[in-house]
Order: sequence, then C-alpha cells, then structure tokens
Amino acid sequence: MSQVVRSPVTGVVVALDDVPDPVFSGRIVGPGVAVIPDHAGGDDVSALAPISGTVSKIHPHAYVITDDNGRSILVHLGLDTVGLGGNGFTLLVAEGEAVDAGQPAITWSPAQIEADGLNPIVPVIALEAQESVLTPAPSGRRVEAGDPLMTWA
Repeated sequence: MSQVVRSPVTGVVVALDDVPDPVFSGRIVGPGVAVIPDHAGGDDVSALAPISGTVSKIHPHAYVITDDNGRSILVHLGLDTVGLGGNGFTLLVAEGEAVDAGQPAITWSPAQIEADGLNPIVPVIALEAQESVLTPAPSGRRVEAGDPLMTWA
C-alpha cells in the first residue's frame, strides 16, 4: 500500500540534489525532497506531520513520524539549525504521541532562521527507503502545507 507524504510547510519544492548540504544532497540519511518555506512577514509557522503515525523522534529542529507499516519520514527544519539549541522552536507534540497527517508538530520562524544566517530549507526524507519507490513532486512546484509532496510506493 502506498503512502502519501504531505508537505510540512508551504513553499516551493526543490530536488535533494539542490539542497546545499552533503548529508541531504548525498542521500546519506535517505531519499526524499525538500521545500523552500515561505517566510514573508516573518511570522512563526507550524511545521505539520507529513503522515499519520507515531512521533518516533523529536528535537526542536527535526522530527520523525513512523506510520503503522514502519515507514518513517524525517522532517528537518532548516540546515545547521541544531546549533541553535532549540531557540526559536516550540514543540507541539511529544515523542511517542500519535499524530494525524497535517497536525502541527513544531512552530518555528523560517525568517528568523534566515536572519540568523542559516538556510531555512526543509528536507523531507524517507528513512531506510529506496529512491526507486518514491515519486516526489517536481522541482519548482508550489505546495501548501498539507499538500501531497511525494508518494512512497
């Protein structure tokens, strides 16, 4: 059964090859796609659960949701944001909590990330997946938070 992975944020789709971080562009943690988040106005936005399942790992800058079939999706909010020590991020869910696709998981400000000199791009990674089973939205496509971002066959 295929899994529709939804965009955690509103923005523009970018291929992993174009993510300026070798861990993501090199698919070291897995294949997927990324979204350049909108941040006009500088307001905080909620990053959403990309699938329904259980929060298997959560940090201020990243989270993993695992579905009932054991498929896990990593959402990473910006590049090198671990160095912020959680500043600017508000956790809305807890590890072990059941979530629905589209449920807010973390509130953050992409504009503040950029103001801090970091890249706010959001990689969305299918952990332990083969790239051949993913069908990502095409680069350049605009997505709203909650829109289909890729399909995991």
